[in-house]
Amino acid sequence: MFREKIKVLDCTIRDGGLVNKHDFSHEFVHKCYAGASAAGVDYFEIGYKNSRKLFPDPSFGPWKFCADDDIRRAIDGVEHGAKISVMADVGRVEMDAVRPASESPYQMVRVASYVKGVDKAISMVNAFHDLGYETCINLMAISRDQGSELDEAFDQCEKESHAKVIYLVDSFGALYQEDIARLVARARKYISKELGFHGHNNQQLAFSNTIEAVIREVNYLDASVYGMGRAAGNCTLELLLGFLKNPKYDIRPILDLISHDFIPLRKKHEWGYILPYVIMGQLGLHPQEAIAMRKGPEAEHYREFYDKVVSAGLE
Repeated sequence: MFREKIKVLDCTIRDGGLVNKHDFSHEFVHKCYAGASAAGVDYFEIGYKNSRKLFPDPSFGPWKFCADDDIRRAIDGVEHGAKISVMADVGRVEMDAVRPASESPYQMVRVASYVKGVDKAISMVNAFHDLGYETCINLMAISRDQGSELDEAFDQCEKESHAKVIYLVDSFGALYQEDIARLVARARKYISKELGFHGHNNQQLAFSNTIEAVIREVNYLDASVYGMGRAAGNCTLELLLGFLKNPKYDIRPILDLISHDFIPLRKKHEWGYILPYVIMGQLGLHPQEAIAMRKGPEAEHYREFYDKVVSAGLE
């Protein structure tokens, strides 16, 4: 599948940071950035731009905050590197401390928002835009908000925001290919901007849903090395690059990263296709209950977990 307008964003460090409290070493991030850049990836999302004042817990690693000096240290020496992206959550960023893009080591900011908070997301996106950054709005948990408020959010993103890209985010891994087709068509009734897609792999559908998004002319695509990301993880970068058939992408540096770094890392931290995450995806629920279950003494009690979730009325 070759289309020159397609851009691939590697969200390994940002979404993968939700697995280990963002505690990657600078050396590890540098290696991932160098590998992604050598593979031809367009954007490398290095973490969250949160305020340390709001998250004083010392166990959080540097990529929850993405200080400019930490970013520079991690990307230093990589020639022709991918553009750096950071993610911003509404209400968690000290905007007064953000420097203009001309003085910054990152080029793009993606503001994450649920549909109900899109007003605040638009305000933040426009502030980053005025500072010279490329900007996106990531509409989270889009499988949950499918009423008229979604149409209103699409309309506002088009008319009121300076965002370059509007992302549809399947936060719970609940969607199927026909859902992607329907949501893209719905978004296109309101949005002329570029669309993006970020999928989670609860039901082993992140890759196929990303393919469906590509077929529907979505040009900004998220993926992570070996699928690393919160709970079930994301569309795997190695599968996506192989599918796109664009000669600028080279899968070999990603395979090296998996062999040398991600196979050992997977022995320390859990992500991917695991039944409690499947259950939450099938029920369209946030994976937090499943994440907690996997850390407890009943980590393999799948039927009991299913019955507990259903009986609690969480679906």
